[in-house]
Amino acid sequence: MQDRFEGLSGTARVEADAAARGLSVRIVVRPVARSLEQAASLLGIEPADIVKTLVVKRHDGDFLLALVPGGRKISWPKLRAVVGVNKLQLPDASVALEATGYERGTITPLGTAREWPVFADATVPGREIALGAGDHGYSAFVDADALIAAFGATVADITEPE
Repeated sequence: MQDRFEGLSGTARVEADAAARGLSVRIVVRPVARSLEQAASLLGIEPADIVKTLVVKRHDGDFLLALVPGGRKISWPKLRAVVGVNKLQLPDASVALEATGYERGTITPLGTAREWPVFADATVPGREIALGAGDHGYSAFVDADALIAAFGATVADITEPE
């Protein structure tokens, strides 16, 4: 698979893709934290404002990206119903890296090796969120509504409390 941002660092990939989409992104150094609550406190935000980008493998071998707020996890029955398939799974770390160009803990829809469909939980819109920024030790702050619009993301109830 051809990586559309080959040769760029993770944060540079994020910035290049955001600029191409007309999306304003603020990348900050992310302190090491031992919990979601500690990470949110260090970043000065609520835990639900930290949004994980999870790589999900479809039964046909393609992938999708699920935006899941802190304190929530994918509801597999809900996500399968929205996607319209019977089987979805989280791939191992090496497959997620190959699909996105990012290691776990740094994954974001911005600057992925190949563009995949994005599904955002219904609780994501309406606020600024912090995402992975392509490299360890950084977070990308972005307006959730602008991110959703930039990707034409599907917004649906796809999670449940952890």
